[in-house]
Order: sequence, then C-alpha cells, then structure tokens
Amino acid sequence: MPPSGGANDTNAATSPTLNHHAPAVDPDAPVPGARASLVLLLLINLFNYIDRYVLAAVEPKIRDEFFRPDDPNALAKMGSLATAFMVSYMVAAPIFGWLADRMSRWLLVGVGVILWSLASGASGLAPVFGVLLLTRLFVGVGEAGYGPAAPTIISDLYPVRRRGAVLSWFYMAIPVGSALGYVLGGIVADHWGWRWAFYVVVPPGILLGILCLMKRDPRVGTAAHRSSKRASMRDYLALLKIRSYVLDCAGMTAMTFAIGGISFWMPHYVAEYRQAGSLAHVNTIFGGLTVVGGLTATLLGGLVGDALRGRFPGSYFLVSGWGILIACPFVIAMLYTPFPYAWAMIFLAVFFLFFNTGPSNTILANVTRPGVRATAFALNIFLIHALGDAVSPPLLGKIVGGEQRWNAAFFVVAGVMALAGVLWLLGSRHLHADTLAAGDEDRADNPSTAHSPA
Repeated sequence: MPPSGGANDTNAATSPTLNHHAPAVDPDAPVPGARASLVLLLLINLFNYIDRYVLAAVEPKIRDEFFRPDDPNALAKMGSLATAFMVSYMVAAPIFGWLADRMSRWLLVGVGVILWSLASGASGLAPVFGVLLLTRLFVGVGEAGYGPAAPTIISDLYPVRRRGAVLSWFYMAIPVGSALGYVLGGIVADHWGWRWAFYVVVPPGILLGILCLMKRDPRVGTAAHRSSKRASMRDYLALLKIRSYVLDCAGMTAMTFAIGGISFWMPHYVAEYRQAGSLAHVNTIFGGLTVVGGLTATLLGGLVGDALRGRFPGSYFLVSGWGILIACPFVIAMLYTPFPYAWAMIFLAVFFLFFNTGPSNTILANVTRPGVRATAFALNIFLIHALGDAVSPPLLGKIVGGEQRWNAAFFVVAGVMALAGVLWLLGSRHLHADTLAAGDEDRADNPSTAHSPA
C-alpha cells in the first residue's frame, strides 16, 4: 500500500442493504468531479511544502538581518522558527480533525489555506524576530486546518481499490514541494531579498483557498457519513498494545527527527560552512537532488515492499529498516568528501532516507482496524512531530553553536537514523501476526464496500 498520512476511512463501508433495482455501480469509479478535486488538493499540498521549506532556504539571510554575527545562540533561535510552526501545527491539528468530522472539510481546507498564505506574507513583513516567530505560529494553525482534512476528502472521493494509489500520488508532493521551496526561496531571495520569498506564495495560496470554498463536501447525504464511528480514548489505548504500531511509530519519529534536521540546516551547512557556492546555487542543487531522490525513492520503496511481501511477511519493516541504515554511512561520508563530489553522497543519503515513506505508512494501515485507522494516523502524526522535527532544528543548532560543530551535529543525525533502522528491523517479526489480528475489513471485492457516487 502506498504512503498514507492519516486518511479517514469513514466511507470504506456503506450500508449493507443493497438496492437490487438500482443500476450497477462500478466499484472502481470515483465520485464525479473527483479528479478535479484531487488536482486542487495536489496543488495545495505542493504549496504546503513549498511554504515550509522556503524558510529553510532563506534562513541564513534572515539570521544575518536579525542577529549579530557573534551571537552564539543565533542558530538555536533560528531553529525555534521550525519548532514554533510544528508546535502550533500539532496542537491545532487534533482540533481541526475533530471539526472535520462535524462540518464541511472543504470549508476547513479553504480557510486553512487562506490563513497560512496570509501568515506567510506576514512573515515577509516581520520587523523583528519576535513577530516572525508569531507569524510561523499562525502558519502552523493554517496548515492544521488543511492537514487532517485533505487526505480524508480524497478518501471520500475514491473507492477502496483506488484510494491507496491516489493517496500515494498525493504524498509525492512532499519531496517535490520541499525541493521547489528550496529552489524558489533561493532564487527569489538572491534577486529580490528574503522577504519576497514569502510574498510570492500569497496570491496562489489565496486563489486555491477560494476554489476550496466553492466545493461541496462529498460526504453530504451518504450512508458512510451517517454511520461514521468516532474514536474514543479506548481506541487510543488499544493502539499502544499493537507491537508493530508502536515500533513503527518509534522508527518514524527517529526518521522525522533526521529529516527535519537535515532539511532545515543543509543549505546553511553547504553554502556557508563548506563554502560550496552561493545560497541560491546550493538551494537549487539541493532542491533538485531532493525532488529526484525523494520522488523515485518514495515510489520504489513501496514497490519493493509489495514485491517482497510474499517471501518476507515483515517486508515493509525490512525495507524501511535497511533503507535508512544504508543512508547512514552516506551522511557521514558527506562530511569528509570534497565538493562537488559530496553532492553524490547527499543524493544517496536523501534517496535512502525517503525509501521508507511508503512501507512505513503501509504498516500503520495494515496493523490497525479500519474503524480506528484515522485515530492511528492522527496519533502517529502527533508523536513523530512532537518528538521528531519539532525538536531537531533547534537541538542541532545548539550543538553547532558558535564553534561550528557541524560534524558533531550530523553524527547525531546519523545515530538517530541508525536507531530508526534498528527499531524497524525489530518490528519485522511482529508484522504478520499484527496484520492478521487487524483483519481485512476493507475488501474491495465486498459489494457492501462499493463506493457509490454522491
């Protein structure tokens, strides 16, 4: 199963009572208008990650304006911008997730996109660092309105047989949008200053938000909406008894820590410490490597996990574990390889770091019952960000400090990556039993699960 990010399976089953007089419905047919909605959500997801990584692309220029060159805490303070976004995103996401089950998801997405677009523009207007920190908090709140609702809209629009494939394309926007954020931020900041890197994302964001407000919620009037089950505290506690789920969450948390640290500090490390070129040049190359490596690895990781499943019941854990373990030595090799050859080490590290995206998310889906799957993804999202990329940028910035201890910081990243690999390999022995225990209630060939047009 391709990557998933917490899609709500509330329409995975419809009423068991079939109308034998109604015309047959193709179980593989999406809801009318689904493709246009998917394109809209894909574009929003691209801008979502563009906005996140524009900040990383222009971080050195912001630091030069707001801090003295001899400030030993400058890097840690800059890292707190990423933490501010993640904290507000994590806190607000459960609230918007609760609202998404009770009101129009398109309304929440539209309002969220417009809010984060305006907050991004306000980032460019910030006169002091404290105001910039506040705007990043509002960006997190806006993205929290979009994050939980978007994949559940796709789940409402597409039937079970096609939902996984469609969601996998949706999550391809992560490496592509991240790379575009580096490239766009670097080019715009180099020509017009770092503030314009935030201004340029405002108009398209507002336009996309308005288009969302014109959409109709696909759940309205459906049997799936009337029969949807809300998660309880008992559901959360039951998830902690699933060994595969716990080990997968732990591995994904370590992986998210590593990705968060690498993505935020790599442009600064390469451009300023290694002096491998201007910031715009470094952002362009790093963005290109991220989009190529991340895109191909995300697709290949899922394909390899599926291909090996027949021979190795724990294949998704094995692919995730070995992938990130292979990435570790390339992170270390990057530190001692001269540029431009070090770009090859960075590409290989990024490639194998993204190799687990599909398999690790597939584990979450396979070991949790459909009725609590959205709860499982919601809890996973909270954990991996709270203990992962919300803490890694400022922590690594603190390690580097004024003494420029970059090697020490990246050794920490490599160590955490190795921990993720070990946790995933340990989980492989439990995956088969936990998958069987979860059952297979999402059978696409069950006529009671056929998705009917809204």
